[in-house]
Amino acid sequence: MATQRERVTLPALPAAGPLYRRALLGAMPGRGGQRTDEVPAVELAVDQVAVDPDRLADYDRVCGYRLADRLPATFPHVVGFPLALRLITAPEFPIPLTGVVHVANRITVHRPVTVADRLDFTTWAENLRPHDRGRQVDVVLVGSVDGDEVWRGVSTYLGRQRTPGGGERRDRGDRPAPPAASARWRVEPRVGTDYARVSGDHNPIHTSRLGARLFGFPRPIAHGMWSKARCLAALENRLPEAYTVDVAFKLPVPLPGTVAFSDTAAGAGWDFALHDQRGRPHLVGTIR
Repeated sequence: MATQRERVTLPALPAAGPLYRRALLGAMPGRGGQRTDEVPAVELAVDQVAVDPDRLADYDRVCGYRLADRLPATFPHVVGFPLALRLITAPEFPIPLTGVVHVANRITVHRPVTVADRLDFTTWAENLRPHDRGRQVDVVLVGSVDGDEVWRGVSTYLGRQRTPGGGERRDRGDRPAPPAASARWRVEPRVGTDYARVSGDHNPIHTSRLGARLFGFPRPIAHGMWSKARCLAALENRLPEAYTVDVAFKLPVPLPGTVAFSDTAAGAGWDFALHDQRGRPHLVGTIR
């Protein structure tokens, strides 16, 4: 039976800054909302979102794409992310934003989207499920033009808990040898601040040594969606008009750091990955 969701249309995309502040305030003892065992029965929407061509060009430069009027597959994610953030930071959302881990992201491009398109965004949460480290949930963000869906992103988030959730478990088997690297990239600290500027996601774990240490990292880490975008930029001239790109985020990329990029043809698509210098995966993905 399909979930019945109330549709709430906002007049404009919300500002991310106040939403992050609300999430941090809610993490204080006695200030959080009542977490539930269900996703909110609501979908948020905002219509006729225009693409800023200057922001697009800046994003292309930061992520390694060539400058073009066509939107990279990852760009609608950053444009519509404040709407998803509004959903995630609601007091009744089952997983608090503080400490949440973005573990996977799947994007489907139904047809090319250009800077001239005005996007209608809709977001909702679904598939709340147990995990051996807590609970996972999928946040869906859909972009439409003139009533037709042209883009869809599904972000999977893990909310860590001390008590095992009893659900799917991480693969603890032997790690296969990494594929031969086709490129090595030096990832400088400015990647964290530059991506925050063009994406609007100013999570201090990516931009501040102190912020990273508060979450258990010795130094800032690259944003997972920057890593995904950088891989797609390396494959840009081989991408079809319509495709799905699916990634799992493994180990974070420390800033600064060096990563090995690999890509392998797989039928009509591609398998790709980022590994560290010891052969451990940062990201693994497919394009189909």
